[in-house]
Amino acid sequence: MDLSNLKPAPGSTKNRKRIGRGPGSGSGKTSGKGHKGQNARSGGGVKPGFEGGQMPLQRRIPKRGFVSRNRKVYNLVNLRDLEAFDAGTVVDLEQYGKAGLVNGIKDGIKILADGELTKSLTVQAHKFSKVAAEKIEAAGGKVEVL
Repeated sequence: MDLSNLKPAPGSTKNRKRIGRGPGSGSGKTSGKGHKGQNARSGGGVKPGFEGGQMPLQRRIPKRGFVSRNRKVYNLVNLRDLEAFDAGTVVDLEQYGKAGLVNGIKDGIKILADGELTKSLTVQAHKFSKVAAEKIEAAGGKVEVL
């Protein structure tokens, strides 16, 4: 076998539809576009969401508030969740995934102070709440900002 006898699997490729090639082809004359009208013209057709001049749904519905394009979304992990790790463990990004605490990192991981921590852990995360950092250090652990 070499490059000269490679070909796609049978049935995986199809010939393109050749329009405007006579009545015998099945799509001659008007080329499958019917008779006249906006969609029969070159460059014709309407943009997505166009409702024939009626006020489109996207503009009829009331808008409220402000949505920042630069908003950061963090995975939140509470101190009570960190109790699952053994004392002396370095809790890094991989550990969060293995323990099932985060499901796909968004813009980072933030540790919150809900619950108590009794073990000394080295916790790595992108952000810490002030109280969470204090509780981790009070338990003899270390806080590492990534």
